[in-house]
Amino acid sequence: MPLDLSTPIKFVKGVGPRRAADLEGRGLTTAADLLTYAPFRYEDRSNIKPLGQLAPGEMATVLAEVHSLHAPQFHRRDLGMIEVIFQDSSSQRLTGKWFHAQYLKNVFLPGIRVSLFGKVEFDGYKGELTMLHPDYEILRDDDEEDEAGLHTGRIVPVYEAAGKTSTRVLRGVVKRIIDNLPEMPDALPEFIRRRLALPDLTTALKGLHFPSVDTDLRLLNNFRSPAQIRMIFEEFFWLETGISLKRRQARTEPGIRFELNERVREQIKKILPFKPTGAQKRVLGEIARDMSTETPMSRLLQGDVGSGKTIVAAQAAVIAVENGYQAALLAPTEILAAQHQVNLERVLAPLGYRIAPLMGSMTKKEKAVAKRALATGFAQIAIGTHALLEEDVEFDKLGLAIIDEQHRFGVMQRKSLQQKGVYPDVLVMTATPIPRTLALTIYGDLDVSIIDELPPGRQPIKTFHKTKLELEQVYSFILRQVQAGRQAYIVYAAIEESETQAVKAAQAAYQELSTVVFPQLKVGLLHGKLPSAEKDAVMDGFKRGEVQVLVSTTVIEVGVDVPNATVMVVENAERFGLAQIHQLRGRVGRGADQSYCVLVTDKLSDTGRERIRTLVESTDGFHIAEMDLRLRGPGEFLGTKQSGLPVFRIGNLLRDQEILELAREEARTFVEQPPSEELLEAALRFVREHWQRRYGLALIG
Repeated sequence: MPLDLSTPIKFVKGVGPRRAADLEGRGLTTAADLLTYAPFRYEDRSNIKPLGQLAPGEMATVLAEVHSLHAPQFHRRDLGMIEVIFQDSSSQRLTGKWFHAQYLKNVFLPGIRVSLFGKVEFDGYKGELTMLHPDYEILRDDDEEDEAGLHTGRIVPVYEAAGKTSTRVLRGVVKRIIDNLPEMPDALPEFIRRRLALPDLTTALKGLHFPSVDTDLRLLNNFRSPAQIRMIFEEFFWLETGISLKRRQARTEPGIRFELNERVREQIKKILPFKPTGAQKRVLGEIARDMSTETPMSRLLQGDVGSGKTIVAAQAAVIAVENGYQAALLAPTEILAAQHQVNLERVLAPLGYRIAPLMGSMTKKEKAVAKRALATGFAQIAIGTHALLEEDVEFDKLGLAIIDEQHRFGVMQRKSLQQKGVYPDVLVMTATPIPRTLALTIYGDLDVSIIDELPPGRQPIKTFHKTKLELEQVYSFILRQVQAGRQAYIVYAAIEESETQAVKAAQAAYQELSTVVFPQLKVGLLHGKLPSAEKDAVMDGFKRGEVQVLVSTTVIEVGVDVPNATVMVVENAERFGLAQIHQLRGRVGRGADQSYCVLVTDKLSDTGRERIRTLVESTDGFHIAEMDLRLRGPGEFLGTKQSGLPVFRIGNLLRDQEILELAREEARTFVEQPPSEELLEAALRFVREHWQRRYGLALIG
């Protein structure tokens, strides 16, 4: 069959069923997918030299034959060292050395032809030339003639292997695709390519995979060659075009025009127990302006822990209810939902609104009562977990959907709550500060408001780092705080996100702390596997001060508000992300007393020390989030449950921030001021056909 970009990978010459399975495991299913599978490194193997011309200190490629192999034994320990002697037609010899590489005994068989690439060194003890851990490729007699120059004598792309499909095989397959494809259509608008001096698609793909020998190797390995910039820009451009098209479409939908009359203002004044901060006033103004327009609000409200997002959400709910509509608040956990219920019932008490909770642990009868109250309009506000999204949950007149801790939900869950009403306004809240680069890609279809000011009277939390050897000091400090009338949390981490492991650690610690360390104190235990009634009883006891030390897993990460708790101890802190520890730290510091966070760790790597130092030195959530993103990468930063993050094949959110900003600006201008409707229609078709599956832009068109 003729080759084109949509050709299934298994039909590309040199792939076949087994390799196709390896590649499909990496998400590579078509010829187009493989063309965007960028090399992660490039090596200059153009310096091919006979063994007799090698000089110590140079990087070189040699073509040689395996002469012999042996594994030296060391008296003190087995380093798993393999020494291979290579020779070429000049009969000169070179020794290749690999440590911890016993598997190479079955690779370097005598007579095998090999390409080696590495730094040449002189072993003064043996008086011979060596290469330590050189890259190698086995040269086969059945290599096709047209591929003979792919692996040496040029700048060579190095790919991440896919299963048992090696970088060498990938090189050959990609070369065959590029050589056999007809002229590739270039969807990136020509006027943008010209203005930004970007190469066309065919030139860019050839330069991405097989750069010419005069290409600057430093640019290639920094992903800044013209071909790489073009491919990175295109990846970001189509994502941002899709997001801009979603925004444009949303702006055409009919929304609710909420009135901001005198009655609404008076009702809002009644619920303010304190003077709002300047940041809260600014953000409420932004939300109120959105709600008063004819198009549905889509706004992200970011605020650090303790910044007062709940009161802002309550004010938005008042605007909806006073206009005859209902509001719904969706939370990721029952603990957080219950906390919101308590807070909103307290804040909204002067207004007499009826609030209907709806959670998975409620009885069938309790759920039926709540659903009837919402369907008839008897209850003006719903607060719940995923139970709110069930099909039989109906609203009389839903006007405002509030989603808390959005990163715990998928995009489609946000949409399913919206669909409970007719184009309701949407307010997405998060206490996890999202760095700008991530916000552009995850929440690009939302307008952003940030509460960057804490309420007056809050004291900064003091953070300390202690090792396991210093636990006695930590326990003594907790005891002194409790004797002074305060309370403390001790939180245990999951190992590789296993809640079961965390529960076991917390249970074991609870036994020791309650019977051995603090026998004179009331110690409580809280984890996600407890029945709801037990969770509620433990939390109520902690809030009332009856439980003095609460041993917990990360179920207390968000939403728990006990002003008398002044100590947060995080055990195995090295296993948490920085943003998660920052969330946990936010559980204290909610009263007038000085609060403390103690991070307890095992031995730390250099990166681990830097992460802990960041938390000790800073309480700025956005700075911490930026560091967390930089140290762990986007996927780890957001956690495995995040479904809103696109998977980039070439672009990198950390390395390519400037290109992302440029692509976003170009995409927004293109969608809002297209040179012609034909070009915009072509872009819409391209995004629908090529990018929805990969980037979750399924709501376009």
